[in-house]
Amino acid sequence: MAEVTPGVTLQEALALPTFRRAAPTVVAGAAATDRPIRWVHATERPDVRELLRAGDLVLTMGTGLPADDDEAGLSAFVDELVDVGSAGVVVELGRRWESELPPALVAACERHGLPLVALARETRFAALAQEIGERVVDHQLTELREAQRVHETFTELSFSQAGPVEILQAVQRLAGGPVVVENAQHRPLDYFAGADDTSGFLDGWPARSRRVEVAGRTGWDEANGWLVTRLGTTDQAWGRLVIGSPAAPSQRLVAVAERAAAALALHRLHDRDRGTLMRRTHLELLTGLAEDPDSDDVLRRCELAGFPVRRRQFAGVVVRPRIGTTTPADLDEVAAAVVRAAHGLRLPALVCEVERDLRVLVSAPASADVDDLVDRVAARVLPHHDVVLAAGRVVADRSGIARSVTEAGQVADAAPQARREQDPDVHRLADLHLRGLLALLGEDDRVRLFVDRELALLRQHDSADGSRTDLLAALRALLQHPASKTEAAASLHLSRAAFYDRLARIEAILDADLDDPDVRVSLHVALVADELLSDPRLTGDH
Repeated sequence: MAEVTPGVTLQEALALPTFRRAAPTVVAGAAATDRPIRWVHATERPDVRELLRAGDLVLTMGTGLPADDDEAGLSAFVDELVDVGSAGVVVELGRRWESELPPALVAACERHGLPLVALARETRFAALAQEIGERVVDHQLTELREAQRVHETFTELSFSQAGPVEILQAVQRLAGGPVVVENAQHRPLDYFAGADDTSGFLDGWPARSRRVEVAGRTGWDEANGWLVTRLGTTDQAWGRLVIGSPAAPSQRLVAVAERAAAALALHRLHDRDRGTLMRRTHLELLTGLAEDPDSDDVLRRCELAGFPVRRRQFAGVVVRPRIGTTTPADLDEVAAAVVRAAHGLRLPALVCEVERDLRVLVSAPASADVDDLVDRVAARVLPHHDVVLAAGRVVADRSGIARSVTEAGQVADAAPQARREQDPDVHRLADLHLRGLLALLGEDDRVRLFVDRELALLRQHDSADGSRTDLLAALRALLQHPASKTEAAASLHLSRAAFYDRLARIEAILDADLDDPDVRVSLHVALVADELLSDPRLTGDH
């Protein structure tokens, strides 16, 4: 993880009017001119260690530096600047050196990556220091004003007892980029897209996120362009907050991330102590029924809570707000809607929250149609909340409760995230067919190897070919329209001739016959598995 580097950089300072008039040339350490400048210090002393702080830019004419042939002395001067963390050294030519700096000084700076700037024209160091200092102060004042805005925003959220959705919406506004909260298993729980987030910020999320490690509480992952903040303590982290940040984040953005993490933690703490007593109790009962369904203590507590467990049928249900929507569903409101719907149908239900999912267990008489009752609950909830409802199979014995709840979570993972016209109100394993089977397999490495084996050659071709042809899209169209290649071609807005040409290329690359049923089935399974493995919700952990 890279460190964040706020402040005015040397590169920015070189563009200031006074610097430009002095005709600056970076003669060493050019790669490090993005270092922030904390302040400017002019000196002719070679022993500068005690005068400087990290981030100071040194201005000198070189009159007090060691002789040109004193390589050890010049190296020692540079070593002191490096040890203290100097932002660089600027040397004015004309007094000590006429047209170029001594090779030993240049070599020492290049070796350490310390920026060394030569000024070809005489200039007043006081003017340089003033101009850079004013810019540094302006930057610091801007940071203070932004810090105050951040402070006021989160203070107001705290006083209003804002929930996670309101907190993350505030983060999105302050950060101006995409925001994700993930759980400890790297499944996104909430997502708010940034203004320019058109490139699939969540694509392949779990696998990408697992590769990102944060040494401290907050860090920047340059490869992904993520500012990552731990949620919870080192020993009891329950997730992470991720803010899209392609460039190294400012101190302000780091403050936004850490204040948001604190606000989410505070909400989580308050949530345990206020109006979620019922859900907390229901979670304890559901956990008890899943782990020890014959425990006399659990059965007695269930009966006291109005949840009958003797001679009943059960079904697990997962209710999950759709992520990435314009107006994400508020989980508290969804939970209240589920409770009202179940109460209106006189259907006993345990309703609890687990990692931004609602887990529901319904209890029905042995003679009831449990699936119909679950469908009727969904019919009362879906018109008001944009959620995915998934149900496990009905079980006639308490020992099957854990299986039904687990299956509901697996179905929720495999269900299409975007709502489609033909989708049922409640997703069940039987509705998902192949997707359901692959969801049960989760992120099994053997499935990944199978997908790579089937599709790698086509991916390589598409990557090398750019946007001219998309053979994976042609293959997907063929498999989605098995009865008509004409319809498959039309779905891609291609002529039949162009579509047939792409199919011929696929056959040549794969050395396979696309009319062979076994080949088609194998490729179809690979495409569906690839889609699920790229789905940020599929983790296999529930």
